[in-house]
Amino acid sequence: MLYDFSSRVALVTGASGGIGRATAIAFAACGARVLVSDVNDAGGEETVAMIAAAGGEAVYQHCNVADAAEVKAMVARAVDAWGRLDFAHNNAGITNLAASEYDDAVWDRSLGINLTGVMLCMREEAEVMLKSGGGAIVNTSSINGLTGNAAQPAYVATKHGVVGLTRHGALRWAKAGIRVNAVCPGVIETPMTAPLTADPAMRKIVDGMTPMGRMGRAEEVAAAVLFLCSDAASFITGHPLVVDGGATVQ
Repeated sequence: MLYDFSSRVALVTGASGGIGRATAIAFAACGARVLVSDVNDAGGEETVAMIAAAGGEAVYQHCNVADAAEVKAMVARAVDAWGRLDFAHNNAGITNLAASEYDDAVWDRSLGINLTGVMLCMREEAEVMLKSGGGAIVNTSSINGLTGNAAQPAYVATKHGVVGLTRHGALRWAKAGIRVNAVCPGVIETPMTAPLTADPAMRKIVDGMTPMGRMGRAEEVAAAVLFLCSDAASFITGHPLVVDGGATVQ
């Protein structure tokens, strides 16, 4: 148990696999009760089952983060179940490696999930945290929220927006005891990146993109999320924490 989150309640979106699942499991391993959320019901329920098998406590709530009513119901479920909300990891997001992100439908969907979804979650989570004296929110951005690439205009724009929302939230709620930070992962080995690395030759290229010579693990991003939620980060807010194996310093 890296941190003692006993009696605390955490909410994680996009938790059917990858970074979200790793974070939900890590919160539970540190004693938190966890609201697991996703649109992939089978994957979300599997995450809950994994937590339960390890002796933790979790419930699943279906939620499309781009839908304000579903976000409100998700946060209410955590409060109904455990009476409070201490931590939130707004992790749900999409990318479109195989599609033109200048396509209207792709752009609108990316904006709705990656950016509007984070805003809706922050709004509802903060409302609950304000009533209980504070909390910690961590949003998932990307190294593409700090730099850019030529292939993914919607992804880059929305992830930059997440950093901006994070800084806004940090300032808005600083005196109310709510800290708002972001994690900015590099290339992480998750179901989302699996199609990119299925070919061994491409995997070699991707591994070579970081000075460490490998892709990151979802658990390594989860560790950063838990740190930002912990008392060890009590004077950190508004910060985009890069977890990229050195990719952005090359």
